[in-house]
Amino acid sequence: MTAVTPDARARSGRWAAPPRPPWEEEPSRAGLAGKGIVLALAAFAILFPLWIVVVTSLQSKRAIDAAGGLVVVPRGVTFIAYEELLTGGQVQRAALVSVGVTLVGTLFSMAVSVLCAYGLSRTGSLGHRWFLMLLLATMFFGAGLIPTYLLVQALGLTDTYLALILPSAVSVFNVLVLRAFFMGISPELIDSARIDGAGDWRILWRIVMPLSRAVLAVISLFYAVGYWSAWFNASIYLTDQDMMPLQNVMIQLVQKQERPVGLATQINTGQLSPLAVQMAVMVMALLPVAVLSPFVQRHFKKGMLTGAVKG
Repeated sequence: MTAVTPDARARSGRWAAPPRPPWEEEPSRAGLAGKGIVLALAAFAILFPLWIVVVTSLQSKRAIDAAGGLVVVPRGVTFIAYEELLTGGQVQRAALVSVGVTLVGTLFSMAVSVLCAYGLSRTGSLGHRWFLMLLLATMFFGAGLIPTYLLVQALGLTDTYLALILPSAVSVFNVLVLRAFFMGISPELIDSARIDGAGDWRILWRIVMPLSRAVLAVISLFYAVGYWSAWFNASIYLTDQDMMPLQNVMIQLVQKQERPVGLATQINTGQLSPLAVQMAVMVMALLPVAVLSPFVQRHFKKGMLTGAVKG
């Protein structure tokens, strides 16, 4: 039995599925239809709430009042909620704070995680096993909120942006995934580099990291999403409202605790719907993650599964 090559399928003028192993049965039409229905329902369950949030944020107060709340079918489009948010001062400043904390925090976390994972991947390094056991212990035992807060306060990090980065700078899980991926790199390749006179820094920078682009992209996304979505550290370590990130301002707007002066005037006078403002802030908070995720999606399988299996 001859295998059908991709070129042969292309010349045939129609799409054909790749050949299946002999032990796998051909799917039935009912099975294919069932898979399509399940995937369609799952996509609908995910996209429909997002559609409501986006559409509601683009509606006027009259359209939202006519719909009785959340809008499903749009009645025109207006960007007044986004204009008021971006010109209100507080939301714009909070967005810049979130962007800065995310960029700096992700770079710092990746630097520490990569160095730690590379050191732990070299099984002959000094204290390798003890450091690994110490990291694993932190996954099961923690000091708790009060000791952590007292430590941050003793270090003088309260009311500083470092309080948003340092307490959650390193994830042991991410370090273990990086370590497993680094250990999967051919030892012969690293040994040949050492024979040529390369040190650990050059091996890490010129060999290990270029071969680990997939897992580095995935872990970077994990850290970036964590920093962008974080709100708890800011709520307990920061008291200055001007330093609050976007997530905390969004909570304040949704709970109606505090609003920018101009935005509150627009809402109180009936020119702007508070529901549109809440949905617009949610869209602003979700937009960076939604934009970046598709670019990293292709690395998930190779980055996560390979790192987990080869460990």
